[in-house]
Amino acid sequence: MIAQPGKEGQQVPPGIWAGNSIGVFTSGGDSQGMNAAVRAVVRMGFYLGCKVFFIKEGYQGMVDGGDNIVEAIWSSVSGIIQMGGTIIGSARCKDFRERSGRLTAACNLVQLGITNLVVIGGDGSLTGADLFRQEWSALLDELLANGRITKEQREDNKHLNIVGLVGSIDNDFCGTDMTIGTDSALHRIVESVDAIATTAQSHQRAFVLEVMGRHCGYLALVGALASEADWVFIPEWPPEGDWRDTLCKKLAAERNLGQRLNIILVAEGAIDETGKPITAEEVKKLLSEKLKIDTRVTVLGHVQRGGSPSAFDRILGSRMGAEAVLALMDATPETPACVISIEGNSTVRVPLMECVERTKEVQINMDKRNFDEAVRLRGKSFQNNLNTYRLLSKLRPPSHTKPAIHDHKTEHNIAIMNIGAPACGMNAAVRSFVRISLTKGFRVLGIHDSFDGLLKNEVYTMTWTQVQGWAGSGGSFLGTKKQLAADVGVAKIALKFSEFKIDGLMIVGGFEAFHSAHQIAEAREAFPSLCIPIVVVPCTISNNVPGSDFSLGADTALNEITDICDRIKQSATGTKRRVFVAETMGGYCGYLATLAGLASGADAAYIYEEKFNVLDLKQDVEHLKDKILNAGVQRGLVLRNELANPNYTTDFVSRLFAEEGFPTFTTRMNVLGHMQQGGYPSPFDRNYGTKMAAKGVEWLSDKMERFKTPQGCVRTGNADSVVLLGMLKRHLTFTPVEELAEETDFDKRLPKEQWWLKLRPLLRILAKHSVVSYETEAVMHNIDDDDDDEEGEHIL
Repeated sequence: MIAQPGKEGQQVPPGIWAGNSIGVFTSGGDSQGMNAAVRAVVRMGFYLGCKVFFIKEGYQGMVDGGDNIVEAIWSSVSGIIQMGGTIIGSARCKDFRERSGRLTAACNLVQLGITNLVVIGGDGSLTGADLFRQEWSALLDELLANGRITKEQREDNKHLNIVGLVGSIDNDFCGTDMTIGTDSALHRIVESVDAIATTAQSHQRAFVLEVMGRHCGYLALVGALASEADWVFIPEWPPEGDWRDTLCKKLAAERNLGQRLNIILVAEGAIDETGKPITAEEVKKLLSEKLKIDTRVTVLGHVQRGGSPSAFDRILGSRMGAEAVLALMDATPETPACVISIEGNSTVRVPLMECVERTKEVQINMDKRNFDEAVRLRGKSFQNNLNTYRLLSKLRPPSHTKPAIHDHKTEHNIAIMNIGAPACGMNAAVRSFVRISLTKGFRVLGIHDSFDGLLKNEVYTMTWTQVQGWAGSGGSFLGTKKQLAADVGVAKIALKFSEFKIDGLMIVGGFEAFHSAHQIAEAREAFPSLCIPIVVVPCTISNNVPGSDFSLGADTALNEITDICDRIKQSATGTKRRVFVAETMGGYCGYLATLAGLASGADAAYIYEEKFNVLDLKQDVEHLKDKILNAGVQRGLVLRNELANPNYTTDFVSRLFAEEGFPTFTTRMNVLGHMQQGGYPSPFDRNYGTKMAAKGVEWLSDKMERFKTPQGCVRTGNADSVVLLGMLKRHLTFTPVEELAEETDFDKRLPKEQWWLKLRPLLRILAKHSVVSYETEAVMHNIDDDDDDEEGEHIL
């Protein structure tokens, strides 16, 4: 399958496709984020000069016509980005499966001049759209012959263009890393597990949770990774052999270690090796009768489809919806129907029917019990999640007692520490690091309170049970400080490395972690004890670490900011005409402000990377006045990064808006502060931290074995032995910190290139700015993708 690059990040003149009409509809099961996609289709369509029509109730509305097909206005999609479900309705339609139904639907579209369709639904909905497109010419000929349309209408509407967006919480469509709604569904699952865990611990219970996934186990699999579940049953990976006995032995061993709760996730389509269904009730009966554990079953059902969409699903829907409109405008009669896909951090266009056929092939292989091939067809993302779960599920606590720190009998000491501000995902990474390291036979040293703790000898042996439950907790249980190696003394650090005989080190933290690793790398010639493999896992809400498109903690922070912005806007429900100015964290990096602006439907986001002046602020005031007076919008939202400009402070911006906007609107200021660092880690940050640490331990293990001296210690001076493990496009990549130093602005603590700047114009287009960027625009980046990527996770 060849992914076609989209137009994202390229400048598109407004209004150049005036006269085109676009129909947008949602079909099949609903999913969170569909409204964001609908909003983006409408507003990008308007920006390009198109008419946009809502087709209500999916294909049924297309067949019924009349009031089910209505022209949208700009305010039709105002305030819907935070809503779950779909405001234009969705339904199954038997009529459209028949040619007569499709004939009527074609007639209804022709009457309104709609020859471009954005289909938001699953593979069945997309397949129906492609069939409709193939029959279009013949359907119009029949309508003309029957006198239902004129020759002019036949000529003016002779080609139908189709673009699909996959809305499905199951993430069961091959060809995209994530489907709209999956991340939100994972939020519901993990929230439910967190809530259940508290009551289960109180009573020493086991809970069996049934989650959706009749044909795909993605939700159960990733939910299990994120929630530290003891077992997961999914359709693509039936348990081997006598799973009942294996499960009971595993849970019994954990109970003997003092674990008070057990969580088991069952996908509704779970089967054993023979194809026999495995149900939640069956698992409950097993645990109750054989292990005498008080076991309860919870079926989450449609709870997983409900609630407000996550920040990621809002951004995903917005990006896909905008790209869908551009794809329609680029289409020719020879262009095959496409589906908008997300690959790493880019939206791309892929042939629709190739993806549909590949998706069907997964089920064919599962029916044939060819599960390895089914997993391969699911894609790299699914494979990597499954491999990580397999690794962690096979881990068992070492049976022997771990020796003291200074016991020379253990081969290697491997240490972990946090540096920088606390961020969600730190504890998940530490948990994964500790357990995998212990099973490899290493002594694991936890360094508390960063370098200060190291110098104060706050270095302790970590155990298996000590990290139980850490994945779902925010902050840093190890303790963390914003400090640099050079500030506390590299010589002192080297002395402590020697004293504790540290052979390998993982640092989980933000820009200070990367900078400290670079300082240590530069000092290794003078201090032999620093010549050990060191890996940095970027973990900061600011997402300002070079060598990685995404940092641990940023996803949770985006969700916190988005939730706060929703509440701020809701507070003005009974207040007419109010604009909120909110300040986000991020240092000099505008990632949080920009992405949160997209997710919350903000009118503007002021950042350091894109310069602005008082004239730009005044222009935005006029933009807001115009929207409020002429578009029927009652509220506005403006975000400002904390260090966007030393003179145009948040207070200044708020006062300027209050002065220039009166009496059209009033203004309120909000500094979000440390709320952005708090909360429970998002499913993504839990999963990402777990996988990053697992990858890092494998790298450290390999380096320690490779550079082991005859005396048993580890010594390496290679440049590639102090690295940062980051996500670049879709690759998990180890990059030497000395290379990354050349790509870094250490004064402003920023990478010199940042991929997310290409999203800046989209934020302004969706907010109805007539000019998409300021006079000094951010540089737009073209990102090339590779189909043979190692990792295919969502991360925005």
